Amino acid sequence: MKYSFFNDYSEGAHPKVLEMLTNTNLIQESGYGEDSITLEAINLIKSAIGNQDIAVHFISGGTHANLTVLASMLKPFEGVISANSGHIFVHEAGAIEAIGHKIIAVDSKDGKLTPELIQIGLNTHEDEHTVKPKVVFVSQSTEVGTIYKYSELQSISEFCKKNNLYLYLDGARLASGLTSSAADLNLKQIAELVEAFYIGGTKNGALLGEAIIIVNKELQADFRYHLKQRGALLAKGRLLGIQFKALFENNLYFELAKHANTMAEKLSKGILVMGYNFLTDSSTNQVFPILPNKIIDKLSKDYGFYNWSKIDDEKTAIRLVTSWATDEHFINEFLKDLRALA
Repeated sequence: MKYSFFNDYSEGAHPKVLEMLTNTNLIQESGYGEDSITLEAINLIKSAIGNQDIAVHFISGGTHANLTVLASMLKPFEGVISANSGHIFVHEAGAIEAIGHKIIAVDSKDGKLTPELIQIGLNTHEDEHTVKPKVVFVSQSTEVGTIYKYSELQSISEFCKKNNLYLYLDGARLASGLTSSAADLNLKQIAELVEAFYIGGTKNGALLGEAIIIVNKELQADFRYHLKQRGALLAKGRLLGIQFKALFENNLYFELAKHANTMAEKLSKGILVMGYNFLTDSSTNQVFPILPNKIIDKLSKDYGFYNWSKIDDEKTAIRLVTSWATDEHFINEFLKDLRALA
């Protein structure tokens, strides 16, 4: 195989992350995320968001973050509204249902929710004979590479406040969403619009780990109990904190995401020039070109990617994902090989 476009976590970690892990390896520190380095990472994130009143907690992965945060938000009879492409609905093996909460999925063509779509979820769950909707789940960027503009997230936030709903944002690929050429949202604005979100590290240069940000002060209380109960309060919590300290020093976190987006943009433009269409209008590091099945079969011998969505008997949308470590050489190679097949 020449190159894998399967995902953005095929590589290990950025060298600066590994360097910081190595340099602090023999320094004795407190456990469970109360070490001095993790506290530095928390302060860096608070400064990046521009809010000293938020709570920051580190956790191993995205599914773990989603189920832990949602469990802290929901009563036993409450559920969460999500797009039908949402990660919690499609790709988490029923993790949210396993902790006793129903996902109310609504159809969305572009992976995004709107107040109108959320209202559909509310309309079908009106009394005590059904699950009570309490949380609205959104992703930035979405599972199909699209992003929320500020006005879109603001309208959802206002709708949630009006209807006594919490708004929670999955940030597995938040870095890519924030540095997209189409983005007009920053960390500070997101924190002003949602109750909680997480900053993804696994897919942007960390070995593993996400930073949970809890904005709503009522939800901040006792959150470490939720972490402990869900097996997320690591004795060696420093391993997560150190990585985010490395990522949030000198804007490394955003530089890595910009590189991934730049590689994806070159990929998209090259494919577009050949006359192919796309499943979604993605400005992030996930690209979904629609290609003839015969060409896909030949490309798959040299490149790794997912067949994402069948279009008809002759064409399929594939998913190509670039990462912080993608070498431009492989973008050029892929485009050259696709051009030869076309």
